[in-house]
Amino acid sequence: MIEAGEVTVNGKIETKLPIWVDPSIDRIVVRNKVLEQAERLLYVMLNKPPRTLSAVKDEPGYDRRTVTELVNHPAAARLFPVGRLDYETVGLILLTNDGELANRLTHPRYGVPKTYRVTVKGKLDQDAIQELERGIFLAQRNEGRTQGAKRTAHVEIRLIAQDRDNTVMDLTLREGRNRQVRRMLAAVGFPVRKLERVAMGPVELKGVARGAWRELSRDEIKLLKKAAAMKLGEHQDSPSHRGGNKPKVPYVDPRSGPSQGVRRRSIKNAINRASLSPEGGNTNTSRGPRAAPIKRRPFKDNN
Repeated sequence: MIEAGEVTVNGKIETKLPIWVDPSIDRIVVRNKVLEQAERLLYVMLNKPPRTLSAVKDEPGYDRRTVTELVNHPAAARLFPVGRLDYETVGLILLTNDGELANRLTHPRYGVPKTYRVTVKGKLDQDAIQELERGIFLAQRNEGRTQGAKRTAHVEIRLIAQDRDNTVMDLTLREGRNRQVRRMLAAVGFPVRKLERVAMGPVELKGVARGAWRELSRDEIKLLKKAAAMKLGEHQDSPSHRGGNKPKVPYVDPRSGPSQGVRRRSIKNAINRASLSPEGGNTNTSRGPRAAPIKRRPFKDNN
């Protein structure tokens, strides 16, 4: 086609080989059709503010701000959010035009961890911590209908601060059900007061003010792709990576001083314990049938 004079580069017919071009700069026309330039893959970190929709555009009849409206990248107009954060939830959300990576980051098969900084009302006690670690039975909905309940997978809890009125913790999970963090904590009697996502896999929220964004660095992109390439069970902190042993995560009592030892407990993996109670069982309990009941606190969840 080139030798037949059917290709032009920047308005000039080229008939001799080879022809060296830069597709991102040169205008190439073949048989009167312009070749589209290859789209540059972009990876953006946004510090999502409250009252912002995690979507490309809002539903008809509404006029809510979306995350894509906050990212005015000069090189791409077709970025889309990776997963979702609730309308009022703040913190890290990634936007990209890399569909393959976005699918791996959100698909439960790959189990890429998401970490949330959570503030709850009240003083989180041992019973609640153990119940969260075992897994909470949450109702599953499909097409607007409740279809039984399923236990949540294991979570990792790290206490940051605690007093009589509030508890601050980092909670890491590898699944993403609708309003999962809020529903889990409400189920054990500790309604969420503040919720912020602070990490997705190895990428942490840093260097970005609320409502602002920045491109990921090369190192961050490399680490993110590496994390998304591993299937659930292949991550370094997973049971299978350690020869099948359940992971040990330290629980630190904020009241203990630096001289006191750290008490360690096994995280109860709800995936392995799901057989204790059939899916779709009694949704009024978050334990299997062998577990003893725990005392619950009355509460009103306004979140």
